[in-house]
Amino acid sequence: MEMRKLGKLWPVSALTLGGGGLGQIWGETSREEAVATLRLAVERGITLIDLAPLYGRGEAEAVAGETFGAGWPEGVRVTTKCMVGQRHLAGIAGRLEKSVVRSLATLKREQADIFILHSNICPDDYVYERDPVFEDYGVVRRSAFVNEVVPAFEALKGKGLIGNWGITGTGLPRSIMDALRGAPKPAVVQAVTNLLDSPGGMRRYEEPPEPRNIIRTAKNNDVGVMGIRAVQAGALTVAIDRPLAADDPEVRDYEKAAPFRALCRDLGEDPAIVAHRYALHMPGVDTLVLGVKNRAELIAILDAEAHGPLEEETRKRIDALRLNFQMPRMPIDGDGTL
Repeated sequence: MEMRKLGKLWPVSALTLGGGGLGQIWGETSREEAVATLRLAVERGITLIDLAPLYGRGEAEAVAGETFGAGWPEGVRVTTKCMVGQRHLAGIAGRLEKSVVRSLATLKREQADIFILHSNICPDDYVYERDPVFEDYGVVRRSAFVNEVVPAFEALKGKGLIGNWGITGTGLPRSIMDALRGAPKPAVVQAVTNLLDSPGGMRRYEEPPEPRNIIRTAKNNDVGVMGIRAVQAGALTVAIDRPLAADDPEVRDYEKAAPFRALCRDLGEDPAIVAHRYALHMPGVDTLVLGVKNRAELIAILDAEAHGPLEEETRKRIDALRLNFQMPRMPIDGDGTL
């Protein structure tokens, strides 16, 4: 498998195994199949496992702990995550440390290579019009990020509990890009990487998501990029494999992607494979996180990676569909300001 430098850190495999599938977020699987999938991923050259306690209420991390026990393969690295919000302001540092210590116990490891803030970052005066309740458990305002979260991460590095830290880049784009330019700045950012440029249900704000600008900003500041949502939670596959409401953001994206599926039919290709090959070679992406839940899905993507980049003509035809076009947010004030 191709190896790529993750920002200023170390080389990692072009594919990362994500914990969503292992934790049954993307459909049902068994513990036995999840363990077998993780073992196969490592055997086939994947060197980074992206986990979080919120994936299946600890199931994904439990799978990893059961698979490797205290004998993790040499060179295999792991991430974990924690989400904090406004209700945690009085004890952010304690919550972060408690979360990573619990994850390490489950994983049977002494250190997490990367610990990721899974919260949205936004300006101090920003209001989440679409989902104000989200602020309570999933939003960190800029001042709290700078004054509380970053020092807490640096303290965890000093204790040796984590090697480095990062952020999930699905919050307000301008705040994510500010964080990537900061000091200290994250070692990695998890950025949306799909041909729709869509974070789907992870988007809680009104502004366009700007994932390619986030990726460019990361690269300009030597921050590693872990691409996420290559098939946009199933929207870029033949069919979404779990029940969702008709107005679910992933269902809306699935409907929007109909021209892409038609193009794949013309090409005689599986949309999921084409979407992964497209995302794998988007400029600036160091490693692409997979959401597979079994060995069959994993093997298909491993084979796609081995096949190399999409043909240039195919990429041009996908881009010509303009499925990543984003409508700018309309001004909310009479003077035209946002």
